[in-house]
Amino acid sequence: MNLKQLSETLGLSQTTVSRALNGYPEVAEATRLRVQQAARRYGYQPNIGAQRLARGHSRTIGHVIPLSTQHEMVNPVFADFIAGAGERYSAAGYDMQLTIVEDRREEEIYVEMKSQGKVDGVIVHGPLMDDPRIPFLADLALPFVVHGRASDCKTPYSWVDVNNVRAFERATDFLISLGHSRIGIINGLEHMDFAHRRLHGYEAAMFRAGLTSDPTWHYAGEMTEINGYRAMKDILSHPVHPTAVVVSSYISTLGVRRALDEAGLKVGRDVSVITFDDDLSYLRNGEDIPIYTAIRSSVRQAGRLSADMLIHQIENPGSPPTNHLLEAALIVGGSTGPAPQE
Repeated sequence: MNLKQLSETLGLSQTTVSRALNGYPEVAEATRLRVQQAARRYGYQPNIGAQRLARGHSRTIGHVIPLSTQHEMVNPVFADFIAGAGERYSAAGYDMQLTIVEDRREEEIYVEMKSQGKVDGVIVHGPLMDDPRIPFLADLALPFVVHGRASDCKTPYSWVDVNNVRAFERATDFLISLGHSRIGIINGLEHMDFAHRRLHGYEAAMFRAGLTSDPTWHYAGEMTEINGYRAMKDILSHPVHPTAVVVSSYISTLGVRRALDEAGLKVGRDVSVITFDDDLSYLRNGEDIPIYTAIRSSVRQAGRLSADMLIHQIENPGSPPTNHLLEAALIVGGSTGPAPQE
């Protein structure tokens, strides 16, 4: 039964029935009770989406994920972020809308979301160094929070990020403290802000220690198992290869290990490995004892923080942008050891 049918059954206008169901004070108590009883009797369920739009809010948060031939956004890391954000949406009475679009249509989708009132705000994923989505959304006046940062963007905006520079400095410093001087890096796509910052941290630690990095020890690409495998295999193909590597993704590290195993090299003895993003719900880094030494920062917690910040922004229009920088912890596991004696 819809609203029109219920109003005809009761002999009341649709406006009166709607107001009675939504608790408007001008509706007489007797009428309200009569309408509520009839709604229960006939199994009438109000259109929640319509109610929300009528009140000027959709109570929905949007995540627009662009399809890309270079960067696959939907992966276990993204899933953990969404799980954390979803906890906060549910607690605050918000729904989530996930939209997959072609790269070229992303701005068009944001305009549609804003003009049609589909969402109250959005989370921006995978920011570039100078990300055009940030000034675009600011001009559109659609509330948003960025998961990550865009170093070259001048527009003020809210973001949640991990201290990627410091994380990779710590990882590289740790390897140096173990006596390693030949240290490589298997990074993400370096036009993306997080990977650019990680490279900067690695290079800063190497420079501070008076060490140089051979270009053949440096790889940047999509963070997948197969790319980790190919990168490590290529690094090992050169006459002189590193005794340690820092890797930007736990998923890539699985491929790194496969390449080392094929080469007959033992992780932690022949080549030390430090990974990032090992704190994933469905891809654990061991149980009591970590398999890999890791730079750990909870993506699920970043999702919670991003959601909290966006909901605050939606419910407090005009509030200034806020930022949250997370520090990563160094977790020592079985994948690192002293530099081999040669």
